[in-house]
Amino acid sequence: MAIFKFTADDSGNLSKIVVYYADDLLLTQPIIAALKKSSRKWIIPDKEKFHDFIIPFSIRLNASSKALAEVQKTHFDTYRSNTPLISADQIPLNEASLLPTIVVNYDVN
Repeated sequence: MAIFKFTADDSGNLSKIVVYYADDLLLTQPIIAALKKSSRKWIIPDKEKFHDFIIPFSIRLNASSKALAEVQKTHFDTYRSNTPLISADQIPLNEASLLPTIVVNYDVN
């Protein structure tokens, strides 16, 4: 899981990408790259110069039946020893639009 906040201007350009939570720092790099590719695509409410969006991402691993036990053990070991990345700033929910969760599925063989 990773939760981001970003700002879009009246032309749909992105700025101020903030990571509020990430299960693992490695998750943030491809998500930030994908968000940057979506620049100039965001529509904000009328008469606003800038608008903040909050977008959660959920990452799922789809393992084949023969790889399932190994993937589960690796995931558990990583989860147990990992410390999530958490922002010290609070999310301003009254000033941002919460978008639906983006689910990313990875097939593991």
